[in-house]
Amino acid sequence: MISPAIEQLMKEHEETMVIPAENVANVMKEHPLEHALLLLSQAGYSTIPVLDKEDHFVGLLSLNDIVKKMLGIDGIDTSNLEELTVADVMKTDVSVMRPDAELEDVLHLLVDASFLPVLDHDRVFCGIVTRREILKAVNYTFHAFERKKPEAKVMLHANL
Repeated sequence: MISPAIEQLMKEHEETMVIPAENVANVMKEHPLEHALLLLSQAGYSTIPVLDKEDHFVGLLSLNDIVKKMLGIDGIDTSNLEELTVADVMKTDVSVMRPDAELEDVLHLLVDASFLPVLDHDRVFCGIVTRREILKAVNYTFHAFERKKPEAKVMLHANL
């Protein structure tokens, strides 16, 4: 369990923890792999969300997934990238979160993921929470705890 005092300080950064969907690079599951490879390489991301035409989250696509598909016995073969779609190589078994997720659950999931897709109850993609943004909030909390919330120390000790 996270101390209420710590969680309160972390929630001061709640708005910046979620990167909104409109600011997140993504691909559609119907896109050709060639398009996805160009997007990933130009955007500088290693993994991006995959959406359907109604903005429902359907999986994640990584540069590594595409490269694995290009590797053949004789080397790299890019000839099938136009014929294959994102849906042919994306991962569908990925951790996601809801906007009202418990902070402790989010922290546990981010141990193994660099970001978590945020979905509403209809699986519509709302954005992502990145490990980077969470760590920035943790850093702020650690530095602000002593000076900003003297009453938080009392709350913390009361919970021990």
